[in-house]
Amino acid sequence: MTESAVQLLPLAIVVGMFALFIVSGLRTSSRQASEYGVAGGYTGRIGIGAAIASNWMSAASFLGLAGMFYLTGYYAMAFVVGWTGGYVLLLVLMATQIRRFGKYTAPDFVGFRYESEAARTLAAIISIGIAVIYGVAQFRGIALIVSWLFGIAYTPAVVVGAALVVGFVVVSGALGVARNQKLHYFVLITAFILPLMLMARKLGYFWILPQFGYGAAIRDLQQQFGFAWSEPFATVTPFRWLALCFTLMFGTAGLPHVLSRFYMVPSIRDARWGVVWGLFFIALIYWSAPAYGVLARLFEARGGIVLNSSDPMVADMAVLSAARYSGLPLWCIGLLAAGGMSAAFSTVAGMFLTGSASFSYDIYPRLIRPNASEADKVVAAKGFFLLLAVIVMTLALRPWGMIAEIAALAFALAGNTIFPAFLLGIWWGRANAPGVISGMLAGVVITFAPFLAGILPFLASLPPATSSAFIGAPLVILVMVAVSLLTPPPGDGIKLFLARNVHDTAEE
Repeated sequence: MTESAVQLLPLAIVVGMFALFIVSGLRTSSRQASEYGVAGGYTGRIGIGAAIASNWMSAASFLGLAGMFYLTGYYAMAFVVGWTGGYVLLLVLMATQIRRFGKYTAPDFVGFRYESEAARTLAAIISIGIAVIYGVAQFRGIALIVSWLFGIAYTPAVVVGAALVVGFVVVSGALGVARNQKLHYFVLITAFILPLMLMARKLGYFWILPQFGYGAAIRDLQQQFGFAWSEPFATVTPFRWLALCFTLMFGTAGLPHVLSRFYMVPSIRDARWGVVWGLFFIALIYWSAPAYGVLARLFEARGGIVLNSSDPMVADMAVLSAARYSGLPLWCIGLLAAGGMSAAFSTVAGMFLTGSASFSYDIYPRLIRPNASEADKVVAAKGFFLLLAVIVMTLALRPWGMIAEIAALAFALAGNTIFPAFLLGIWWGRANAPGVISGMLAGVVITFAPFLAGILPFLASLPPATSSAFIGAPLVILVMVAVSLLTPPPGDGIKLFLARNVHDTAEE
């Protein structure tokens, strides 16, 4: 979707949106209050839910999901069911218990629960790996939008996008900008749904709630052009669909920056209701993404454009393509582009900061410089942030796949490692350090084993890496249980903590 000219009006809208976030952040940071998350005073459970949704929305949600629906139809429902189902899993099994532990990062939790610095370091390394993979997906989304905005090719757009991300974080840090999560969510959801309403109205479909009106577009696609968009399992087997669905579900419940939302809420009930509201706000995006995919295919079919299923870039830009084909005004397309850029920027910045914190507080002072001061840790965090940006930029230069597919690999790694560590750490007091270390190492091997199918042909029969947690997470749990039973139990102190502080606690 690269064009030769700079898109001045959309570019101005993008700049204006980021300026709005900076100004709002400066006002937020000037008010000292009881903070939730990255910034912003506590404003109730709806505010917590908006913060969770804002933190969750990324290029995979804003661009990648619609692209998957555009290209694969019903198969993409696995992403919706998996990502939303993961929050249900969190709500039922982990959210309130995580809050009771009182730790602020996944490595903190693992190190405290399993009483092991080695387990904490391994969790930090895995968290960094997840941040890198997830960051590649975000950089791809940023590069595609930058390519369209500036009329340049994909490769230089990756470099420009990386420079913009680093520059935005540096400027925000230098000015002391705090992130207003509620404003961020409101702007993103408006940028995503308003153009969809205008497109549905232009086509004559039910536009007030286009999430319920695009069924007519599916019918028209099938009757007029013979495209059975909603036919279940037309391209994959039910097993492959379920494998991807459960992998994303386990990964959502194990993604470090998602779990961190529950460490800092004021009470147990707030943690639970924050998930409920967050799930609703996230669902607004997921109800809308299929409509973008359907409308993009319908506009192409009516315009005589042949589907190019071999180019993932076309699918990942389905949201902007649908807006362009429908003849929406340029400011409306610019609003979509600004929303996609903002979603990707905020996610990748948050992931990089999480990865930098894991390095500077969990790895650097323990493995590299044991006597490091707080100032040394800050310098290490800044340096590692830049290193992460360079690594992710370099990896993003290669078109590994669609945005949602790359993100799914990060979820698979989280589902095979962090999720089992948290699940057994909360609910099974016999789980110990050798068990969790063995389990997380096994999870890493299981995640990346499918990539060795070219060398070891028997691995070709395994589900793809993006669906590996369907089998991998249960196997990791079995490894953790077996090793824990074969080695000495954890100390009495942690058992007492679980009994008194985690499970036998009145609701707050």
